[in-house]
Amino acid sequence: MAPKIDSYEFGRVTVDGREYRADIIILPERVVADWWRVEGHGLAPGDLKEVVEAKAKVLVVGTGSYGVMSIPGDTVTYLEGRGIKVEAHDTAKAVRRYNELASSGERVAAGLHLTC
Repeated sequence: MAPKIDSYEFGRVTVDGREYRADIIILPERVVADWWRVEGHGLAPGDLKEVVEAKAKVLVVGTGSYGVMSIPGDTVTYLEGRGIKVEAHDTAKAVRRYNELASSGERVAAGLHLTC
């Protein structure tokens, strides 16, 4: 069963009862804590190795409370070339969208920037 996001607020997210205070990737079967990106507020293909390996069909990206994180076109092209649809939303909306897709049985992953 896919992990479920219980709650999100600036700087913290709770998944399946466990609280995280740093950015995370949620894969169809597990959570990767302390997700660090090469470019900080930019999402590069190399930041998403686990998502590709997990064979997710959708990646929901939480771009932060204020939408500061960006997803360059080459990253979207890289993911789409591997059969992964990309959705980007502010993190609060991304949490809702991830839970919606996960509860419907979609093979979904999420990359969540928890602050700005």
